Amino acid sequence: MIRIGTRGSLLATTQAGTVRDALQALGHDAELVIISTEGDRSSAPIADIGVGVFTTAIRDAVADGRADVAVHSYKDLPTAADDRFTIAAIPVRADSRDALVARDGLVLGELPAGSVIGTSSVRRAAQLRALGLGLEIRPLRGNLDTRLNRVSSGDLDAVVVARAGLSRIGRLDVVTETLEPVQMLPAPAQGALAIECRAGDTALVELLAALDDADTRSAVTAERVLLAELEAGCSAPVGAIAEVVESIDEDDSHVFNELSLRGCVAALDGSDVIRASGIGTPGRARELGLSVAAELFELGARELMEERE
Repeated sequence: MIRIGTRGSLLATTQAGTVRDALQALGHDAELVIISTEGDRSSAPIADIGVGVFTTAIRDAVADGRADVAVHSYKDLPTAADDRFTIAAIPVRADSRDALVARDGLVLGELPAGSVIGTSSVRRAAQLRALGLGLEIRPLRGNLDTRLNRVSSGDLDAVVVARAGLSRIGRLDVVTETLEPVQMLPAPAQGALAIECRAGDTALVELLAALDDADTRSAVTAERVLLAELEAGCSAPVGAIAEVVESIDEDDSHVFNELSLRGCVAALDGSDVIRASGIGTPGRARELGLSVAAELFELGARELMEERE
């Protein structure tokens, strides 16, 4: 029996359930093991309680043998490597974009100045402020249902959440606008799952590799390398999105894959957003992440990040 460690929220168990079902479809017995995390027990803003609040307890359960596999929302994992584990699989990614859920079916441009928007992310808050719409941004915690209820109850005019989460729990009907990357770059690795196990468990690593998607791994690697190079945890105002796209050689009409990466660093007050982009090959995702991060530094990202301190 493969024991899959997960948080107990609807979203987390739904995500882990897709991995359980995929393993069962391959002929392996698998079950979920619910783990309580510090992030579940605290109501403080993520920026205050720190990176890894949703992942540390699950990793500990895998390390001490209470679970064999951990399923994480990849964007929640700290960028620093942990030699105890290996990410054996990154399945096909869900939609990485952010979504607006607003009162009266409004889209972002229709919300009047002074409208109150809730978000758990300083990245989203900074990019929303940069749009210059005069919105009031408030910190927001709780599971997805709790966040959505803040809008339906009239407590907030809107919330911004990951579209992938709404999709996984079957609530895309509440989305009033999907925010394109030109408006708001998503968090690095948003929409992707990381399936992790003990590094020394080679048989399990090989078994889980059947769930890996090479294009998703390349895209997420580029985004995470950019984030790590900027030395910013997942709560920093850094956005990134990478995609594997088909290109055609004009000389011989040969079709080949390229990896594109867009990244940004935003001032917390919305006064500035620095953007950079690059194109490489899927096999050199790390180098692409480093290159775009270097360009962001050249454009002043370090100074923007220092202003946070």
